[in-house]
Amino acid sequence: MGKTIRLTMAQAVAHFLKVQMTIVDGKKVPIFGGVWAIFGHGNVAGIGEALYQVRDELTTYRAHNEQGMAHAAIAYAKANFRTRFMACTSSIGPGALNMVTAAGVAHVNRIPVLFLPGDVFANRAPDPVLQQIEDFGDGTVSANDAFRSVSRYFDRITRPEQIITALKRAMQVLTDPLDCGPVTLSLCQDVQAEAYDYPESLFEEKVWTTRRPQPDADELANAIALIKASQKPVIVAGGGVLYSQATKELAAFAEAHGIPVVVSQAGKSSINETHRLALGSVGVTGTSAANAIAEETDLVIAVGTRCQDFTTGSWALFKNDSLKMIGLNIAAYDAVKHDSHPLVTDAREGLKALSAGLSGWKAPAALAEKATAEKKVWMEAAAKAMATTNAALPSDAQVIGAVARTLSGENTTVLCAAGGLPGELHKLWPATAPGSYHMEYGFSCMGYEIAGGLGAKMAHPERDVVVMVGDGSYMMMNSELATSVMLGLKLNIVVLDNRGYGCINRLQMGTGGANFNNLLKDSYHEVMPEIDFRAHAESMGAIAVRVASITELEQAIADSKKNDRTSVFVIDTDPLITTEAGGHWWDVAVPEVSPREEVNEARKGYVEARAAQRIG
Repeated sequence: MGKTIRLTMAQAVAHFLKVQMTIVDGKKVPIFGGVWAIFGHGNVAGIGEALYQVRDELTTYRAHNEQGMAHAAIAYAKANFRTRFMACTSSIGPGALNMVTAAGVAHVNRIPVLFLPGDVFANRAPDPVLQQIEDFGDGTVSANDAFRSVSRYFDRITRPEQIITALKRAMQVLTDPLDCGPVTLSLCQDVQAEAYDYPESLFEEKVWTTRRPQPDADELANAIALIKASQKPVIVAGGGVLYSQATKELAAFAEAHGIPVVVSQAGKSSINETHRLALGSVGVTGTSAANAIAEETDLVIAVGTRCQDFTTGSWALFKNDSLKMIGLNIAAYDAVKHDSHPLVTDAREGLKALSAGLSGWKAPAALAEKATAEKKVWMEAAAKAMATTNAALPSDAQVIGAVARTLSGENTTVLCAAGGLPGELHKLWPATAPGSYHMEYGFSCMGYEIAGGLGAKMAHPERDVVVMVGDGSYMMMNSELATSVMLGLKLNIVVLDNRGYGCINRLQMGTGGANFNNLLKDSYHEVMPEIDFRAHAESMGAIAVRVASITELEQAIADSKKNDRTSVFVIDTDPLITTEAGGHWWDVAVPEVSPREEVNEARKGYVEARAAQRIG
């Protein structure tokens, strides 16, 4: 046996994390960007003391909410295209459970984050401890079992030596482009403090690099033949293009072969939207140009996308009876969806191999001509939707226009997550550089926005990060605004106050429902709340202003460029207006019977729309 070093289990975790490295832009850097921690019983004495010992090599950040800090960690990894990530540690019980929602965000979006929640005593001597969940039928269950369904890898550490294999397995999952996602190592609090003679080799520096599987020869040949036989192909680019850092290859492929590109929420910014073949967003929140091409396509080349229902218009968007699909994806699970012809490979390597096999082949010129014509029509509609206005209650699109005119560009990242804003941003935001658009729309988690903005700013402090958030999401989680001030990381936060949950209210109306329990005025109340978002933001240390018009908003944003800390802009908006151009039907089940005629009429339309779905 080789040399050993005696450490507590928690100390072994801290020393291991600090020596994990990766290569970014040719430079070796730590793969962990730091550890978020809110200490309590279950982690303060063990992992807390261990992190203190390595504080100069592995920074620990204090947050105000466990879910918020986990969102920040997720956004950090997403902004780094999964090349770097963070860890999060909490106490047992409520502290741990606060992170479960964020674990769901990471799992759905396939983002690496390491969760290190404290757990109950493995020896069960003080059983039950404060905050312990007691399962009457299973003595091994704790609150942390809630992480199992939203973790790519879960392990409960009940002996100190178990952490040796657990850490190695954790790193494999966190860095694997296929299995990538959240890892939970549940750390029993007594075991955190228990010492063991660990092999010194566990703490040797290790460099992790991106694995890029090559395409299978038969699958590649089949995909090339399908493309050559197509007349109206279209590329649907997903987040996998960004994570593979294949944006140059995507643009080169589209250009060489004359194939239009449309993007999912996760894939937006994978191609410069000023490119002549870039038609913008596709699906439920798609541009009219992208959807016009998608409706007629006879071959979808799905690159790095999960083909989620918003992307496919609940699988009713593609109307060509001769439609075929190629699933170019590193995950076979995604590559074969809806009878796609799989091309299981890294996105960058797959695009290069396809292009080489298609040498000299281009789609019929009529396809690019149609794309150009449709894009012209869309750009005119988008400009109209975002145009400045004197309306007392502007639309979300008009606010987006104001922000885009003052803060867009290659050095700006716009970030959002839930409500109506993601749809409007998907259609309208002018994404021109990889990462200039950051949307959490896999889980569409309200409350991600401000914490996510903090994580994105930590990943790229040189960038202007613009967080666009509705009043509903702001009220759900805003505490990391104070953390951004504390850390000296300036965010630009635009709060659109439509006095309730405007997006879901519109969906309620669209499915025949009565206005009920979404807008504040339609909810049960004794007194209407008058929330002063400007004063609230100021109370947390931000510079805040409430504006009364689009003109005032543009001026306030321009003036804020000299501000030295997080700046918040509050504007009242109309909860009912949305961009009419573009878009597509979305499958939201309408009740089959109802005493209300509005619901019955909506049901008729729903049944008719469902007839266009491609089942299976």
